[in-house]
Amino acid sequence: MAASSVKKDRKLPAIALDLLRLALKEDKFPQFWKEVVEQGLLKMQFWPASYLCFRLLGAALPLLTKEQLQLVLRGDVIRHYGEHVCTAKLPKQFKFAPEMEDYVGTFLEGCQDDPERQLAVLVAFSSVTNQGLPVAPTFWRVVRFLSPLALQGYVAWLRDMFLQPDLDSLVDFSTNNQKKAQDASLHVPERAVSRLRKWIIFRLVSIVDSLHLEMEEALTAQVARFCLFHAFFVTKKPTSQIPETKQPFSFPLESQAREAASSAFFSLLQTLSTQLKQAPDQTRGGQPWTYHLVQFADLLLNHSHNVTTVTPFSAQQRQAWDRMLQTLKELEAHSSEARAAAFQHLLLLVGIHLLKSPAESCDLLGDIQTCIRKSLGEKPRRSRTKAIDPQEPPWVEVLVEILLALLAQPSHLMRQMARSVFGHICSHLTPRALQLILDVLNPETSEDEDHVVVTDDSDERRLKGAEDKSEDGKDNRSSESEEESEGEESEEEERDGDVDQGFREQLMSVLQAGKALGGEDSEDEEELGDEAMMALDQSLASLFAEQKLRVQARRDEKNKLQKEKALRRDFQIRVLDLVEVLVTKQPENALVLELLEPLLSIIRRSLRSSSSKQEQDLLHKTARIFTHHLCRARRYCHDLGERAEALHAQVERLVQQAGRQPDSPTALYHFNASLYLLRVLKGNTAEGCVRETREKQKAGTDPSAMPTGPQAASCLDLNLVTRVYSSALSSFLTKRNSPLTVPMFLSLFSRHPLLCKSLLPILVQHVTGPVRPRHQACLLLQKTLSMREVRSCFEDPEWKQLMGQVLAKVTENLRVLGEAQTKAEHQQALSSLELLNVLFRTCKQEKLTLDLTVLLGVLQGQQQSLQQGAHSTGSSRLHDLYWQAMKTLGVQRPKLEKKGAKEVPSATQSPISKKRKKKGFLPETKKRKKRKSEDGTLAEDGTPAATGGSQPPSMGRKKRKRTKAKVPAQANGTPAAKSPAPGTPTLSPSTPAKSPELQKKNQKPSQVNGAPRSPVEPAGQKQPQKALPKKGVLGKSPRSALARKKARLSLVIRSPSLLQSGAKKKKAQLRKAGKS
Repeated sequence: MAASSVKKDRKLPAIALDLLRLALKEDKFPQFWKEVVEQGLLKMQFWPASYLCFRLLGAALPLLTKEQLQLVLRGDVIRHYGEHVCTAKLPKQFKFAPEMEDYVGTFLEGCQDDPERQLAVLVAFSSVTNQGLPVAPTFWRVVRFLSPLALQGYVAWLRDMFLQPDLDSLVDFSTNNQKKAQDASLHVPERAVSRLRKWIIFRLVSIVDSLHLEMEEALTAQVARFCLFHAFFVTKKPTSQIPETKQPFSFPLESQAREAASSAFFSLLQTLSTQLKQAPDQTRGGQPWTYHLVQFADLLLNHSHNVTTVTPFSAQQRQAWDRMLQTLKELEAHSSEARAAAFQHLLLLVGIHLLKSPAESCDLLGDIQTCIRKSLGEKPRRSRTKAIDPQEPPWVEVLVEILLALLAQPSHLMRQMARSVFGHICSHLTPRALQLILDVLNPETSEDEDHVVVTDDSDERRLKGAEDKSEDGKDNRSSESEEESEGEESEEEERDGDVDQGFREQLMSVLQAGKALGGEDSEDEEELGDEAMMALDQSLASLFAEQKLRVQARRDEKNKLQKEKALRRDFQIRVLDLVEVLVTKQPENALVLELLEPLLSIIRRSLRSSSSKQEQDLLHKTARIFTHHLCRARRYCHDLGERAEALHAQVERLVQQAGRQPDSPTALYHFNASLYLLRVLKGNTAEGCVRETREKQKAGTDPSAMPTGPQAASCLDLNLVTRVYSSALSSFLTKRNSPLTVPMFLSLFSRHPLLCKSLLPILVQHVTGPVRPRHQACLLLQKTLSMREVRSCFEDPEWKQLMGQVLAKVTENLRVLGEAQTKAEHQQALSSLELLNVLFRTCKQEKLTLDLTVLLGVLQGQQQSLQQGAHSTGSSRLHDLYWQAMKTLGVQRPKLEKKGAKEVPSATQSPISKKRKKKGFLPETKKRKKRKSEDGTLAEDGTPAATGGSQPPSMGRKKRKRTKAKVPAQANGTPAAKSPAPGTPTLSPSTPAKSPELQKKNQKPSQVNGAPRSPVEPAGQKQPQKALPKKGVLGKSPRSALARKKARLSLVIRSPSLLQSGAKKKKAQLRKAGKS
């Protein structure tokens, strides 16, 4: 019941822990564990009960002694836990292994001072095996809690089990499917030993990988020497000078275990190399681990009577090894140079690979030594009989070929080493050496390349993952059957597609020969005999067998091509590491400019066929290098030499290619490449380039084409690039499905404002063109006119002239405002109004004076047509932009009455009836006495004397707001016929209209600084305007005495006094009485 109650909580019941402690207290733990746990809970065949047993095991670890741990960790509970770990592999199945790892980690962390118990628990969990393969993972994080003594004991136990496996000490089990298997080879001891050794060698490497910073260097050296010795050497005769030879094998070391040891050794070497962990002082004064291991290998090679290599060395290979050691000694003289350290690393790694594949590494070692001597300024030793080849390639080209050959190997360590070495030699790179890299990346030539053989690492990966997988092959039978059914369906589809016309003809001929396929009179013919049927069956069987072989051959060829393509893509991804190193460490190298078009070629191809994961990885890496490390680099080439003319042609080519791309993302990469080249050309100050440009311009007839100012000192030919980008801009504005976009040209304008100044006339010209070019031109102008970089390129008269031209074009567009019938026309009207508002904002910021008379007339003339389409789709945005422009011109937007609003009460309605309608109105005795008016006189009927005959009587704040829309001067948003208020500046038709803020600045100081105003101006309150000037500048109307009184009493109105409501109602009563 307790197990079922905590099934979902996944925790140990309190009663179980209490019983455990009680059994330990009464010294009854063995009886409790055997009778209650193993004979009781474990026999229930109920998974919650099994999980309860596992949790009891984990919780009991800190409470048990070493003898009690031996009882628990070698019983049925730990065996049942191993079976659970092996069978619980499906994604939806519950896995107890993470929870048990927490229990073990807590135990090991809590008993740091007891290494014996730590070692006992870790050895016990490593001894739970499934036919020899431990169920514990090779990379187990709990080892970080081991004390140094326990760690040494655990490593020693692993080494002993590798050399002399003790199968009887293991808690071994077999799953139900393995027990049902009839294959006797699955149950032999040799298979269990092989599985155990593979797991042990990878477990040793994982311990160093996770604890190399905390481990003692002597222990790390032991593990590294152990892996190196058993991967590449065989003991012939034990010797005291080599401790590894004194350890015999109880079972012979098979080839699979030796290959696993080789793979594990290079993984260990990668860990030691990448973390820059140095050997102790006694190992030759701080030399790297690879150097220490090479010295150990040399020691083994020198003891040829006691030790021999798995693959024997020839005399030439041994000479290559000795020359490598001599070159290492020579590099020590240049140890202060970083390049020497990179070469040393390269030599050491290739030298160690000589133990694995002597034939392939022997030639590489010789070439590397020659390149090292040349790069360090030494002349290579030549034989007297061998003549000097005048066409011998430079050392950097040879070294690049070597690095490409090493990148073809499936080794992450070699990949990192190639990056490191190339980073030190990329400053010496030649065009030919760069072309070797580009030939691999170029899709046109890389398909037929044969000089680099890309090796497959599937076998190595399969071998490396062997320690974590059980080879039963039947535990996941359901998933395999599903895969087989899917495979059969795909095979049927392929079989249907593989039936060709030749096979059909052969089938028809066989049937006709056997008379099984009759003609029109086949009904009268007799049936075939048994012998004829048997012969026909044999003929059909042989025909279908041949067809099956042909189909299988085609399928194998297809799979082979796909595999080769995948290997080639993987190789290209690795080679991109070299490109990334070049553009990162040498961005000012002129060879970087040669990378643009090859990278763009990869991006184009990958965007078209980026279905597989490898293609996507190649695309993402190429795009990242191109965008972030190349186009956005802060440093670039400043020494073009004679490349300026070629770069101008490349700019033109890239812009043309951008306009011909099928989609915008691809075009964006080409456009950004052209911007990068513009930046390079603009930043160079080559005198020869400038002289050539001046000669061309002097030969011309246009004197204005001569570059002046900063442009005269750069290599950029502004006339040429202006022609290129003007063609692209015209294509973008006129072509319907152009891949170019607005952000591309905005980026061009912001980076090169001088070029933008030359392209602006094209935009202004297309503002009044067809619908689509007009819309795009308006969008570009909206953003361009707001750029500070563009404004700085114009003088004030030129800028004012440009604003006038754009305003004239927009005014012409607005003559048809409100007549839009299609969505495109409506969008064009929106863009025109947005551009107009941008113009107003720019003129306001620049304090420009423009003639707005024609524009105001056009906008007022289109108001009626605009109101007729007020209920169309998208008209709200159009109206907002229209009235925003009108507000800038001084015309306020009329306020419409709300639907369902109450009508204004007539003058014949008595105030008494209105009082009766209101609920909660104060009686007369509670009302305040009437106050005398301060600046105005009240009539006998309570109506205040008006200051002007044109102002209607006041009706309170709320009703006064409702009547604003009924004022004749603003009934339709047009200026009234009345004369403007005194003090409002009037403009003649020939005088340009100014913005409202400029009008305030032109007022008298007495009006701006708070000096005595006109008696009709409000104090701190904005009143509705009554009259409009002739050009859209609004004036101010006088106010009544009651309005002035209200302004003076504003503090009383806003005060929280209890008399506030009474004063309000009193004033409202006076206004209502005045209407009557």
